[in-house]
Amino acid sequence: QVQLVESGGGLVQAGDSLRLSCAASRRTFSYYAMGWFRQAPGKEREFVAATSWSGENTYYADSVKGRFTISRDNAKSTVYLQMSSPTPEDTAVYYCAADPRGRVRGYHPSEYDYWGQGTQVTVSS
Repeated sequence: QVQLVESGGGLVQAGDSLRLSCAASRRTFSYYAMGWFRQAPGKEREFVAATSWSGENTYYADSVKGRFTISRDNAKSTVYLQMSSPTPEDTAVYYCAADPRGRVRGYHPSEYDYWGQGTQVTVSS
């Protein structure tokens, strides 16, 4: 079992930058693939970005590619999501998720075993 705690959400203006963090409770975090998902009101949870256990491989949804960057610091058991040039369409609750299998197997929420509680990101125009 691993606990994930997101932070860094809030209200931001379109075009500003925001960095989300997700801290994991276990040292074995370094073996986990990590993902970020988001869910807007009335919509299904959707994939945003993911990284393999080493950080060598990263994956992005087309909607955020070139604007968001996922990274991780295994020494700190933390994964980040740098959001650049956000738009109001990026407004959602953002969740981090962990897959103990280490590699990114897919982009569906069912591929991940552990979830944080989420952090709200609101982008104003």
